[in-house]
Amino acid sequence: MTLYRTSVDGFSAIEHRFVELLSDSMRSATGRRPSASEARSWANSIPALRADLISAGLGSVEMLFEHQLPLTSKRADVILVGEDPRSGDPSYVIVELKQWSEASVFEDDITLVSVPAYGRPVTHPVLQVRDYCDYLVDFTTVLEDRADAVSGAAYLHNASATGVSQLFGLPGDQRGRLFTGDRRGEFVDFLRSHLAENRSGAGYADELLSSRIAPSRQLLSVAAEEVQRREMFVLLDEQRDAYNYVLHEVDRARRADSKSAVIITGGPGTGKSVIALSLLGELSRQGRAVLHATGSRSFTETLRKVAGKRSTKVKAMFKYFNSFMAAEANDLDVLILDEAHRVRETSVNRWTKTELRTKRSQLDELFSAARVPVFLLDEHQVVRPGELGTVTDIELYAAEHEIPVTRISLDDQFRCGGSEAYVDWVQRLLGLRPGGPVAWEGDPNFTVDVVESPFDLDDVMRRQNAEGYTARITAGYCWPWSDPRKDGTLVNDVSIADWSKPWNLKGPRAVGGAPTAPFWASDPAGFGQVGCVYTAQGFEYDYAGVIIGRDLVWRTDRWIAQRLENRDPDFRNLKTVANDRFDQLVRNVYKVLLTRGMQGVTIYSTDSETRRFLDSLMPSQPGQ
Repeated sequence: MTLYRTSVDGFSAIEHRFVELLSDSMRSATGRRPSASEARSWANSIPALRADLISAGLGSVEMLFEHQLPLTSKRADVILVGEDPRSGDPSYVIVELKQWSEASVFEDDITLVSVPAYGRPVTHPVLQVRDYCDYLVDFTTVLEDRADAVSGAAYLHNASATGVSQLFGLPGDQRGRLFTGDRRGEFVDFLRSHLAENRSGAGYADELLSSRIAPSRQLLSVAAEEVQRREMFVLLDEQRDAYNYVLHEVDRARRADSKSAVIITGGPGTGKSVIALSLLGELSRQGRAVLHATGSRSFTETLRKVAGKRSTKVKAMFKYFNSFMAAEANDLDVLILDEAHRVRETSVNRWTKTELRTKRSQLDELFSAARVPVFLLDEHQVVRPGELGTVTDIELYAAEHEIPVTRISLDDQFRCGGSEAYVDWVQRLLGLRPGGPVAWEGDPNFTVDVVESPFDLDDVMRRQNAEGYTARITAGYCWPWSDPRKDGTLVNDVSIADWSKPWNLKGPRAVGGAPTAPFWASDPAGFGQVGCVYTAQGFEYDYAGVIIGRDLVWRTDRWIAQRLENRDPDFRNLKTVANDRFDQLVRNVYKVLLTRGMQGVTIYSTDSETRRFLDSLMPSQPGQ
């Protein structure tokens, strides 16, 4: 999706109001207006680029402003579309525009850049635009056989070569070249080498904008290649910043014989697990002592199965948070703590050996185990009593032990079709951010439906599954959960009037054709059961069907959490889970379930008033 499109020549007709047009388009597409800095950037940078295109004689080239990369909310500043002057084939040039006048390499690390106006280092702009090019090719089917048609440039139009001289230490290539304002002649030559004069790019732009989006490289399907061989994921912007910064910190901690921590925060689908696996792969190839750990049995067991399917050594790299009770201090260079919102108060449980039963906190064990512990978390995914993986908890521990901490926020959504509007809608719906529930205004990248019965929900999911998409139904923990019968059949515990289905399996043994609990979300056979938050958390599928049970209902103008309707054993004890804590946890549970889908969600509530309320937030159908 592109916020605005015009030819270079056509830009003259809108030049006096193009910032207003882009702002209106952003409001329509994302539900928000640009920040003052975004609008200022458009006003300063786009006319500079357009002037260079006119100088190059490229008036017929199409300009796609703020083009949203597939299945993300990240946007490329401008994509220029035209014809290659040598081959006559389509040509796509991604241009990343920077207003920087000065920049330097961060602490001799060529991948990171310090800019005076920024509070933290950022990824080198050549790497940024190179990532955009790679990502566009990977996810846009019209480019599958046209990989060479995509090129990229970072244009620092306010900078002189001397002001950013250190940045030229990173070699350029077809998908990433660096240009400055005082060398605009080189930039004009670059444009002419990729785009032909007097050749319209309109048809090729049409093809790009109407192209089918290929299914994303699912996290688990490439984990084996990622960990065992080479980097398979394309990291974008804040993801790349975080990845490069962690690598930098690991190297610095080794050289300085010091200790530090990194906290990476982000909502569902911002790429936390992609960063984690990318780091695990790269650091293991560097020979660092590195391990990956989570608090999720489903996620850890799936990673062990997929990423370690040909290597016992790789399986051993995936641990649990409670695996470090007896670890030697700083025995690891790096400990990557994925889903760190599931860090618990203590690692001790009923199976813990007597000699390991201490009052030591789990945070203390994790901090102690590595020179650089890396915490990747989403505070709105704390769904169980005793989980304390929040930024505040981690920073307080670090401050008490004089351990420096760097926090990096991932601002963009990669799940939910990259729909910022949908994630914002869910958070406001559930009261997890201010503003209250609002109507769903629609998003071409993501579908939202409310249905009247569980049969309707089932039909939608079956239809998506039959068309080759991954689809799963999940529900709040509002029904009993039986063990399989002796004959191997499953009990249809999730029962709503005449409709019923079994929960996913509890144990480690496959029964009746259903996969074990850790593989419910990733095994095709999981389609036949209803998942819970503990088997869905950390995973994604194309379409999510969500049953909101009677533990969270809408009454008049607010949500009411009904504790007695919830069957989760961890929520039963009023002494350990007060009512206000239960209210927060149950909202977090439904936030997790509602944000598992990559392309759409279908919602059903067992409560009629809640259903009517949800339906009132949906767009009116034609004729209604």
